[in-house]
Amino acid sequence: MSNKFSSSLYQKNLDNFNILQNKLSKIEASTMHGQLPLVWDHAVGEEVYDEYGNVYTDFTSGIFVANAGHSHPRVVNAIVEATTKGVLHTYTYLNKYRVSYLEYLLKVTPSNFEKAFLTSAGSEATEAGLKLMRLGGIKKNKRRNGIICFQGAWHGRTLGAQGMSGNEEQKSWFGFKDPNIHFLPFPYPWLEKYNSNSGEQFMKDINELCARENIELDKDIAGFMIETFQGYGAIFYPSEYMLALDKLAKKNDIYMCFDEMQSGFGRTGKLFGYEHYSVTPDIICCGKGISSSLPLSAILTSAELIDLPGAGNMSSTHSGNPIACAAAEASLRVIIEEGLIENSEKMGKVLLDELNRLKNKYSNVISLVCGKGLLAAVHFGSPGEQKGVEIANRLCFACLSRGILLVKTNRETIKFGPPLSMKEDKIVNSFKIIDEELSKILSTL
Repeated sequence: MSNKFSSSLYQKNLDNFNILQNKLSKIEASTMHGQLPLVWDHAVGEEVYDEYGNVYTDFTSGIFVANAGHSHPRVVNAIVEATTKGVLHTYTYLNKYRVSYLEYLLKVTPSNFEKAFLTSAGSEATEAGLKLMRLGGIKKNKRRNGIICFQGAWHGRTLGAQGMSGNEEQKSWFGFKDPNIHFLPFPYPWLEKYNSNSGEQFMKDINELCARENIELDKDIAGFMIETFQGYGAIFYPSEYMLALDKLAKKNDIYMCFDEMQSGFGRTGKLFGYEHYSVTPDIICCGKGISSSLPLSAILTSAELIDLPGAGNMSSTHSGNPIACAAAEASLRVIIEEGLIENSEKMGKVLLDELNRLKNKYSNVISLVCGKGLLAAVHFGSPGEQKGVEIANRLCFACLSRGILLVKTNRETIKFGPPLSMKEDKIVNSFKIIDEELSKILSTL
């Protein structure tokens, strides 16, 4: 590869990592630890650098944040300009950066999104989505104001967001269960019943839920919260399934809210991931790649729905931070004006071709390849299979030692989400190394 990478200098990175990790373990929550052993010095484009000069091809985008590429000059310049002006924080007092960003954001997004509400993190956005659906349900005189979510989904770490997530173990600290948050099974591709007529199976699942929990859809359900794809495995819903859900929601006056944290802003080869389903959601919750840099998230919906909370009833100390807004506008302009959505679609085909080549070569251990655009995952064996977890983790460590940074999920999958500026030669050359390292690992099992 053209990247500069030295095994001996990588060892220096490991030594530095261990020193810093030891310091942090004494002063920082352990929940912040567990990533691959790399100390970032700086990052540019599709590459991350350690302080010893090693260059790593980044297939993570800092977990789907740097959609426009790391440190894109237009994003950096926007941040510098706002910072130099000396407008670091304005609370909800007006600033020109917030106005300019929201005008541009709503100009380039579908017309059904009339207004936005800016927040700081993904959990805040999904919490706001939950609140708006329930406020809308109250206005419609819904009886129980229920929300239907999906098993296995992830919507954030705060109370409402995690309450809508499908991991029961991680909610054990709640001490209660919201009786009006309901869960449908996720239509995993390895479940045969979803492979023939997924729309029909969706209706069966809905009817079973209604019978089990004594629900009348038109009276008891305010909204669906839908993760555009299931995160750990880049698993999208079958198209027929989502069309059936859309039809049912419209028939019963139920809001559809898409959690677009990982799929928004060109990641899947479209501006928003829900566009792959040919449906029109009422609400989308966005974050991560929204600014390619600074903390920011957003809710987009109709004027009628977003204005339901009273004044001061839906705001945040850092809502619409001027520097974050300046970065977000610059990032979105880069994504649109420099053709990064189109590049995501084009390079996504290269990425999936390489993953499927690996699947064909190692069909005894690779069970599934999923994804759209520059968002993909490779699955090793069956869900939860310990051998698959071992292969995935070992491959992530091995590739890092060769200058390739992958998303370690700590499950039987590895995710890929490079900056949308990724080039074909970097993908192809990286997969030569991934292939070599996977072959070595399998030879020891």
